[in-house]
Amino acid sequence: MNMISPLNRRGNRWLKRAFDVVFSLLFLCTVFPVLLIIVVIVTECTMPGKLFFIQKRTGWKGRTFRCVKFRTMRQNTEADTRQATRTDERITRWGHVLRKTNLDETPQFWNVLMGDMSIVGPRPHMVRQTEEYSRLIDGYARRLEVKPGVTGWSQVNGFRGETAHLADMENRVKYDLWYIGHWSFRLDLYIILKTAKSCFYFDEKAY
Repeated sequence: MNMISPLNRRGNRWLKRAFDVVFSLLFLCTVFPVLLIIVVIVTECTMPGKLFFIQKRTGWKGRTFRCVKFRTMRQNTEADTRQATRTDERITRWGHVLRKTNLDETPQFWNVLMGDMSIVGPRPHMVRQTEEYSRLIDGYARRLEVKPGVTGWSQVNGFRGETAHLADMENRVKYDLWYIGHWSFRLDLYIILKTAKSCFYFDEKAY
């Protein structure tokens, strides 16, 4: 059975999409160029190589898309199969800063502008994770009824980072489904403001 969500209404979907386009355009044309210059310089000095990390993730209605992030790890062959952990030796010192301030996610505003993502929604997971957790968690696939987000309700409530145990992902899914069922424009604004605030202090689960 499909979940009844305010986003089932066309007007709400249009409102959310209009906000996504306007917000992402403003960010990409103002804040992002300055941030990009800083990241380019520090990345070149500390971990030469590709600036961006691009990975296939599962999006709306199960479609895969190329999710863009600033690279935070040394080049490795496990990026698509192994989740980052607290003591992950692949993450550089600069990479930890980007992750803890959520700045590594900012290139995803391009994904938002292209329509693959929304500013707020369930975080997109690796294709392997989607396949695995769809079998293990009841209702997991309902997360795919809306576009994935740069940030989300589960993230601002502490359910982010490594999912070492099945219960970790179950809790994340629980909050994602609550968001889908209780969506409002005001809720999106609240999540955005709370995410922005988190950039100024280090979340212990951001690694």
